[in-house]
Amino acid sequence: MIRVLVVDDQTLVRQGIRSLLDLTDDIEVVGEADDGMAALAAIEQHAPDVVLLDLRMPRHDGIWTLGALRERVAEAPPVLVLTTFDSDTLVLDAMRAGAGGYLLKDVTLERLTRAIRVLADGGTLVSPSITDRLLRAVDRRRPPEEAGLPAVQPLTERELEVLRLVAEGYSNREIARALFLAEGTVKNHVSAVLLKLGARDRTNAVLRALRERVLD
Repeated sequence: MIRVLVVDDQTLVRQGIRSLLDLTDDIEVVGEADDGMAALAAIEQHAPDVVLLDLRMPRHDGIWTLGALRERVAEAPPVLVLTTFDSDTLVLDAMRAGAGGYLLKDVTLERLTRAIRVLADGGTLVSPSITDRLLRAVDRRRPPEEAGLPAVQPLTERELEVLRLVAEGYSNREIARALFLAEGTVKNHVSAVLLKLGARDRTNAVLRALRERVLD
């Protein structure tokens, strides 16, 4: 059973998401929170496998929450941003802050549950409608933290194959099946990709690969 925490300032939205996810056999909503500070406490209390996070909330918003999770929680659960706001700036800021996925609230239940399963299994996911705009936003903005990064090292053909699947939201297990590799071999390839791109995680690896034109 995949344990989910729903973070949204609107009670009706939280209840609606809970009701929908209650229709599934393998996903359980274990807690709710109405802002970032409450989310940190709820994560400590419930230890969810995935967090569904809204971005625009009073007091401590979604971007603050992502940053606080990275700084304060040793083993933070993956975060799926679920919001009505789809600006390029918010998408890019959320992904740089550590979000493992980004979906709009008009998403179908089928796509939402698949995204939750992908993140729970170690994958990343961004909806196709957002990917093109993310590319344009990456072109416009270079984050300050990338200024001192070493140059990207060339990737092997196999590492590029793995990176493309990571960018499409595949988990290590799914990549292993797609490329007929052992899961341990995929983990080694992912580690090599992160090292060569100077990235701290899979999401940042995809962002830097897009900026440096490693991925077309």
